[in-house]
Amino acid sequence: MIRTSAPVEAPAAGAWEELVTTALLGTDRRRPPGGAPGREAPVALLDAAALETVRRRAGLRPAPAAGRPEPAPADPRPSLPAAAARRLALLLADRPGAAGGGRRGTAPDLMELLPQWLAAANAHGYAPPPQSLPALLDAARGRTDLRPAVLAFAGPRALWLARLNPDWRFALRAAPGGGASLPGPEDADRVRLLWEEGLFAERVALLAAIRARRPAAARELLAGTWAAERAEDRLMFLDSLRTGLAPEDEPFLEQALADRSRNVRATAAELLSALPGSALAARMAARAGACVAVDHTRGTPTIVVEAPHECDASMERDGVVPRPPTGRGERSWWLGQLLEAAPLDTWTGRLGGRGPQEVVALPVADDWQGELHAAWCRAAVRQRDARWARALLGPPAAPGAGGPGAVSLAERAKLLGTLDAAERAEWVAGFIAAHGLSEAFQLLGACAVPWSAPLGRAVVDALNIARDAGSYPWSFSGVMGLAERCLDPAEASRLDALMAVPDETEDTSPGAGGYWAEAFQRLVTTLRLRSAMARELDPAQPG
Repeated sequence: MIRTSAPVEAPAAGAWEELVTTALLGTDRRRPPGGAPGREAPVALLDAAALETVRRRAGLRPAPAAGRPEPAPADPRPSLPAAAARRLALLLADRPGAAGGGRRGTAPDLMELLPQWLAAANAHGYAPPPQSLPALLDAARGRTDLRPAVLAFAGPRALWLARLNPDWRFALRAAPGGGASLPGPEDADRVRLLWEEGLFAERVALLAAIRARRPAAARELLAGTWAAERAEDRLMFLDSLRTGLAPEDEPFLEQALADRSRNVRATAAELLSALPGSALAARMAARAGACVAVDHTRGTPTIVVEAPHECDASMERDGVVPRPPTGRGERSWWLGQLLEAAPLDTWTGRLGGRGPQEVVALPVADDWQGELHAAWCRAAVRQRDARWARALLGPPAAPGAGGPGAVSLAERAKLLGTLDAAERAEWVAGFIAAHGLSEAFQLLGACAVPWSAPLGRAVVDALNIARDAGSYPWSFSGVMGLAERCLDPAEASRLDALMAVPDETEDTSPGAGGYWAEAFQRLVTTLRLRSAMARELDPAQPG
């Protein structure tokens, strides 16, 4: 019932927003519109809100009915097997924090398994059940890392739905043209029309699609409008040339070195330095070579370094940033950039015909070793040079396991990325066997999934050792979470013995054994669930 004991003035334009603001702030801090302060203010606020609600509802004017939306497009892909569809519904129903924020117990984290499930479903080429599309879009809305896989799986019907709900507009932005198919490189007229008149996201997607199939055609398309593009757009377009980067791109990239935008110049220089035969790489090799030499007058051949004394205009044009970050010396900053951009083969000739391992093993005078080797690490990653990566990583069991040049775990992980999957897993397994799990999290993240058998055994053995040490498992929760997602499900049978609660000793933290048993039970349960998920998506697999 609407109270009328206190007259309320008619709200002005924007009255509803004013009422909402007053309610949020409180009537003791803000006077209700048309009401008096004091004890009656809350009543006046409610009266005004009631009247405005009636006015808003009654004030709607009749309008022509909206046209019916076009029917949702067909999805020609095969439907999910029934068991996999039920599994998807369970994965989407799980929500972070549903357990109240306490201990995880032995239940698997279903939301963390959703990316893996989506990847497998996409590999099989399945279409989702239509009723699952809203939940899929909601999941992708909350987790940007899920969006590519969700949109690939959800297909054209998800884009149709996204046009009807503002909360799902991200799907239209992520899909070129809101789902419209891109013209192929052979359709020159449509390509030119979309490139000249399309939205920015459409143009980026078009350039990337053509670059993946015909690199030269994409470069020519970009060159045709380059001078008229905005600086921020030029930067995004230039980044697409990383795909299929080849010597034929050098003339265009050399022109980009004179761009008005510093960021565009820096990206062009980085791309050119990734082409060891480019003119920029040769210029950088000459500059870097003038800074590094071997001194044979000492008892042991030693690398000596003379950092640049200035950053001239030609260095800036080639991508050297003149101003160092706070706390970094100018000369070491310039030197690092030269070394990073110089082809690594430079050092074989410059340092007496030595190979990467011999070069890295040479002593370095005057505390320049860290700077020198860190720059070589970045060069090895940029040039995808596995020989130098191996030399800089060193043997996994080396003291500190950092190798001569890997000064951080992040750099080691990047160096591992230049190796093939099997070698990467072997190195990380050796690292864990020698040093345990305390520093292995980032390195494990660089390994292919599922982990190889030797790497999986190394992780499980290290977890078992940590359990026997009597500490709590919380320090290893990150590695345990990775194991749940990355360990080969076939390893589950090896873990049964670890699910029992071990006997506590005097050195054991109180209750630690129970926590470890719980963690291993969750690991085994998750591995068996992943195995079941794989069978559901591929019924031909043996049970």
